[in-house]
Amino acid sequence: MPGYNSYNDQELIVLFNSGDDAAFKEIYLRYDKPLYLYAYHKLGNKEESRDVIQDVFAWMLTNRKTLNFTGSLAGYLYKSVLNKIYNIYKHKQVLSKYAEGGSFYIDIESQGTDYLIREKDISAMIEKTIAEMPPRMREVYELKSKRYMSAKEISEHTGVAESTVNTQLKRAMKHLKLKLGLLIYITFII
Repeated sequence: MPGYNSYNDQELIVLFNSGDDAAFKEIYLRYDKPLYLYAYHKLGNKEESRDVIQDVFAWMLTNRKTLNFTGSLAGYLYKSVLNKIYNIYKHKQVLSKYAEGGSFYIDIESQGTDYLIREKDISAMIEKTIAEMPPRMREVYELKSKRYMSAKEISEHTGVAESTVNTQLKRAMKHLKLKLGLLIYITFII
């Protein structure tokens, strides 16, 4: 009989939902390191990253009977990690607001506040990443994304060849994808 590492994610989910602990172990072994690297890339803190991953897997194990996987296992796990990271950002932001002012109240349970905090966090991450771009790449990218200029218009505006503008735009998009991670990059593009 082949080992669990030969099963695909869907097969592992079926086995996991039926109570097979070896399937959970394989899911953990398969995704622990990639999820940790993803969390560490977002948080920059080893302990927080490890805690996030452990929380996701512990929650998954505790709630195995009620879990309903409608998409891919990888998508579910990465989204769970990202939600935990958002919660950390949200918690830090709430703490800093109370430390600064102390006399106001934010309803952190409201969906509107949660959305605004996430949107603000993502926007700050995107702006920071854009600011880290080399000057020419940043200029070309900002002309495209903020002033909605075509490559030809950017070429005329900057005095750079259109092919160079296209190359700079491709590099800028690659830079964003590498720095922000695929999920936020896709969310940002949409």
